[in-house]
Amino acid sequence: MEKESSLKDLRAIPGVGKEISEDLLDLGYSSVSDLKGEDPEDMYDRLCRLRGMHIDRCMLYIFRCAVYFASNKSHDAEKLKWWNWKDRKS
Repeated sequence: MEKESSLKDLRAIPGVGKEISEDLLDLGYSSVSDLKGEDPEDMYDRLCRLRGMHIDRCMLYIFRCAVYFASNKSHDAEKLKWWNWKDRKS
């Protein structure tokens, strides 16, 4: 039942549902607190390697949002929307 508890905890992150919580668990994260200070780009690269394929960059944006959520006690509501973490054009 530990797996179900971990998946439920990870789904507390905005934008994270059943499948993404499974991805996070497969990457070795079993709780929101495990994501504190992590590198979203590294997480994205590791997931692509783990799955053996290119994954849509939206996953990177969700990881950016997840790390922000885990790393901060108070949150800006706009930063809890994964689409606000897209790459910025220079």
